[in-house]
Amino acid sequence: MHTIATQLLPTILFSIIAMAFLTLLERKSLALMQLRKGPNKLSLMGLTQPMADALKLLTKANTTTSVSNTPMVNLIPTGALALSMLMWYLYPATHSTTHKTLGLLLFISISATAMYTIILAGWSVNSKYALLGAMRAMAQAISYEIPLILAMIFYSLLSNTLDLSAFCEKSHLTFKWSLTMPMTLVWFTVILAETHRMPFDFVEGESELVSGFNVEYSSVKFIAFFMSEYLNILFISLLSSTLVMGSMYTAPLVIWLFLMARGTMPRHRYDLMMTIMWKSLIPITLSFITLVAPILFLLQMVY
Repeated sequence: MHTIATQLLPTILFSIIAMAFLTLLERKSLALMQLRKGPNKLSLMGLTQPMADALKLLTKANTTTSVSNTPMVNLIPTGALALSMLMWYLYPATHSTTHKTLGLLLFISISATAMYTIILAGWSVNSKYALLGAMRAMAQAISYEIPLILAMIFYSLLSNTLDLSAFCEKSHLTFKWSLTMPMTLVWFTVILAETHRMPFDFVEGESELVSGFNVEYSSVKFIAFFMSEYLNILFISLLSSTLVMGSMYTAPLVIWLFLMARGTMPRHRYDLMMTIMWKSLIPITLSFITLVAPILFLLQMVY
């Protein structure tokens, strides 16, 4: 237990710092895409803006509506943040003592459990807009978890392991890129939907739901949901870099793709998003698992 705490606490600390500056990077990137300056008043080029935002939210009034389920409203944001932090236990370090043999299975379990926090958050405040956002999240997450899991099965078959650290140690074949490029595109589409980012941010849907499931949350509770979302994005970027490229050092590239997607893509239609998943993404992932993965694995064994 002491070893786990020693490994997990520094990882969580640095992930929170990275999450804070990811928000600044996102705002600066969107400002460049929209030909404006973005946050630049605080300190040098606005570098202390994340701390100022956190202080502002902490000083806001912590309100709860009279019709809300108060114990649930107070508990759910903490649970969402705790699950996001727990994911960082799977950080794919190459040191042998940090290997988690069934890391991918644990990731699937945590990400599936985290969805309950969004559903309960929308239900517990007793607001129709929050409930609609939660219902959208439930349908979207349940649907896109299928191709997400199938894609992880594909990459685990290629490397013959479920240990995220082992992905960073295995050498990849030069012809793997051309054969797995369609799966890489599928994976990026799926993680955009799983993290509720543009063009699949139907959970918040500001134009019709006014921030969706977290519309009634303020102050510390809102910070917990906000941190949970961006910690998930950071870890998914790290996971994508590990699975697709075999190295966790290319995670900034995946983060850049997240930012580009938000700055350049309009929101998709909900029915088209579900159609893409059932009629395109699942057949593609199943085809790659049954046809391409065995061929690549055999070639890797030969060479």
